[in-house]
Order: sequence, then structure tokens, then C-alpha cells
Amino acid sequence: MGKLDGKIALITGASRGIGLAIAQQFIAENVQHLFITGRHQNTLNEALEQLRSQNVTTVQGDVSDMTHLDSLYQIIQQHQQRLDIIVVNAGISPLALLGSITENDFDQTFNINVKAIVFTIQKLLPLLTDGASIILMGSVSSIKGHPMTSIYSASKAAVRSFARCWSMELKHRRIRVNTLSPGSIDTEMIKNVANTQGIKATFISDLISAVPLNRFGTSDEVAKTAVFLASDDSSYITGIELFIDGGRGQV
Repeated sequence: MGKLDGKIALITGASRGIGLAIAQQFIAENVQHLFITGRHQNTLNEALEQLRSQNVTTVQGDVSDMTHLDSLYQIIQQHQQRLDIIVVNAGISPLALLGSITENDFDQTFNINVKAIVFTIQKLLPLLTDGASIILMGSVSSIKGHPMTSIYSASKAAVRSFARCWSMELKHRRIRVNTLSPGSIDTEMIKNVANTQGIKATFISDLISAVPLNRFGTSDEVAKTAVFLASDDSSYITGIELFIDGGRGQV
């Protein structure tokens, strides 16, 4: 028996990193069937090999593209007819100082981090069961100020607002909407940020020094918290932002 017995789930952006870790935890908790999305079929194939489950369907596509969302809806409807859990994890984190932000920086960030969330949930809403759980992936950056992150941080602040509003709009169906906000997590994304031109050589050590627990978190720690929000263990929790940040945004 697992905490997700009988549940049908979707995780967007699950071909690597935190999304893949959440997928692994969902399978460990006996999810009945899992849909995962990603932009590239080759990384989805690699993820499928790591998941080692017959109950996983990969869907290649761009969640900011409406035609791809139409296809995602049709695939889920055809195979399972319903969803009990949605984890909207797909996102990007470009960096740019004020004065060098381009229109493309803004459009790409908000298309993937904001627009895609709205239209993913809206498209799949008819498939959600009453009492379902929606988990929106936020970030501690929504409440912390850092150089070069203004566009990314603003996009994650929007995610927090979605959870507040949608938890009220969907309360008549007992659908819970929560934001899961990681802090400094040891992923490929944070390593890419550290190697970005203009980032200080002390970037990693500076981040760790700002974390009361004095270390990076792991994708597994985020994934286990996602299981909590997806399961009946959190049946009286909705509209919150739950930080997995080692205290970085709290003290």
C-alpha cells in the first residue's frame, strides 16, 4: 500500500531534476498511473528508463503551446479519462540585470513560468476529479530579492497568487491548490546558474551561507513534500505556499 494508491497523476517538466524526483516518489507511493511531460523525447526516454514502471506515459511537448496542451488533454482522456493530481513543475530561470533585460527574456520566462500554468490547469480542469490536488511549483525567489532574478522572481510571485485565487474558485469541488516552493536545491539548474556569465565565483558558497541548515536541499526532499501535498495526508491544506528551503526565506 502507498499514499497514492489508485491515483492518476500528471507531472509537467518531469524528464530531469525535481520533476523526475517527484515522479520517482509517486511511483514509490504506488500511483496507479503517471503522465510526465518534457520538451525533448530523448530526455523523456531516459527518464522512463530510470522510472522502471509500466504505469508511466511520456508526452513530448511544450506546455506553453496551446496545440501541445490540446494533445496532452486528448492523450490523458483517451488513456485514463481522469486526473487526481497535477504537479505543474515545468519552468525556466534565466538571469539578467535591469538594463540588459530583453523582450525575449521577459516573454520566454512568462510564457513558460506563468502562461503555461494558467492554460495547463484550465485545459485539464474537466479531467480533474472532485477532491483532486493541484501543486504549483514556486520558488523561495518569490519572496527574496537577488540581483539578476527580477523577471524570474516576478513569475514565481504570480504562481503564488494563482494558488490563492484558484483554491477559492475550486473550493466547491474540494480541489486543493497549493504552491510548493523550493529554495537552494542541488540540481543541474542551479549549477547552470552558477556558470552563467556575470555570476560571482562565490555564488554557491554565498547561497549556502544564507541557509540556516547550512547546505543545499535535495530533489528527493522536495519530492517527498510533493507526495504529502498530493496525498490525503494534507486533506485540510489548501491555498498555502510550503517552503522547502532550509529556512533560507524564513529567517
